Amino acid sequence: MSDTQKISQTVERPAATGDGGLMLLVALALLGLGVAAAQVGGLLGGLGGLMIAAGVLTITGLYSLQPNQAAAVTLFGSYVGTDRKTGLRWVWPWYMRRKISLRVRNVTSEMLKVNDKRGNPIEIAANVVWRVSDTAQALFDVDDYASFVNIQIETGLREVARQYAYDHGEEDEPTLRTDAEIVGERLREDLQARIAVAGVRIDEAHLMHLAYAPEIAGAMLKRQQAEAVLAAREKIVAGAVRMVEGALSQLAEREVVVLDDERRAAMVSNLLVVLCADREAQPVVNTGTLYG
Repeated sequence: MSDTQKISQTVERPAATGDGGLMLLVALALLGLGVAAAQVGGLLGGLGGLMIAAGVLTITGLYSLQPNQAAAVTLFGSYVGTDRKTGLRWVWPWYMRRKISLRVRNVTSEMLKVNDKRGNPIEIAANVVWRVSDTAQALFDVDDYASFVNIQIETGLREVARQYAYDHGEEDEPTLRTDAEIVGERLREDLQARIAVAGVRIDEAHLMHLAYAPEIAGAMLKRQQAEAVLAAREKIVAGAVRMVEGALSQLAEREVVVLDDERRAAMVSNLLVVLCADREAQPVVNTGTLYG
């Protein structure tokens, strides 16, 4: 457990609040009775004034909550609890209410320039979906939870980018370019550990932008093109070898022509040249024999 997580002592708990609709009726009844008693005067008039004051005080304790919204209740700076029930709510007027959104938030980080595992400079950005899960931690354990999350997203993205190569990892090692899902899950787990102190939950995290830095982009493009050509050549050669093997086997089985080792070698060489050449084969008229 990190030092920041050890510092956190605030845990969300439900607040003891009431139905605002019922308390509104009570407040209106107090106001109505108070006005009627005040008009009578005398002792009832004084009682009516108290009823009016009580009605007004009751109304000041009303507040409303929308769906996916909560209110943290405090008393003289001490956390009392959190109300997550929607609609018209009521709490004692001397309690303070601080509303907080529980809705899903979508953040796209700024494009960062970092070095990957191999030291190559790359440009990278991520998209993160998060929400507040513990209102007490979000409001009282960090100064500004939204700003805290944004800073940690940048920090986590830099750290994850350094742990993977842009492409061509060692053996079966994941890379940033070809294993986006693995990298995104690693980023989500890293961010969740970093911002747990703020009472925030990371729902999704994935890369939005990934490219080599401009100063090496041209060289890396040439390398990728060369590797693509080599890969294509390997497939062409492998296919040509299979075709030559098949041709020699069929000639031997059907006894179309009997080839000694030298003629077989010459045929293999000619077929491979034809099959692997970049240009179409040109016909050659042989007026002699193989042995001159």
